[in-house]
Amino acid sequence: MKTKVRLVVDGGKATPAPPLGPQITVLGLRAPEIIKEINDKTKKFEGMKVPVELEVDKKTKEYSMKALSPSVSQLLIKEAKLEKGYGDRKESASISFDSIKKIAKEHSEYSLARDEKAQVNEVLGSCVSLGLKVDGKDPRELIQK
Repeated sequence: MKTKVRLVVDGGKATPAPPLGPQITVLGLRAPEIIKEINDKTKKFEGMKVPVELEVDKKTKEYSMKALSPSVSQLLIKEAKLEKGYGDRKESASISFDSIKKIAKEHSEYSLARDEKAQVNEVLGSCVSLGLKVDGKDPRELIQK
């Protein structure tokens, strides 16, 4: 019988301390090994919350792990070098359109959009929510095009 566990960890900084360690040991796995593997797979997303899926066969103790991509908002905040989104566009940061395209491409496997333009529009919508500008313009102007 396989059990699927979804975890959210800090990229590259997971520890066997609660709540993560106990969740892993309840499955019959050795927490330090799993934590090391999680940290290796999420290292490139340091400073962000990263979803991780762990599928465990409770009888054989075999497992498979998959690190997913952080949310678009997290990727935008990192790209803009901010601590959090503004919401208020008066003092908002600006991000390049090339960065928007890069994030849309990175996140494409999780997107419901049918084509690249729709994926870019999804990311631009997140920019609106975070109060980010794109090349100094309101992202809503770019969505219209």
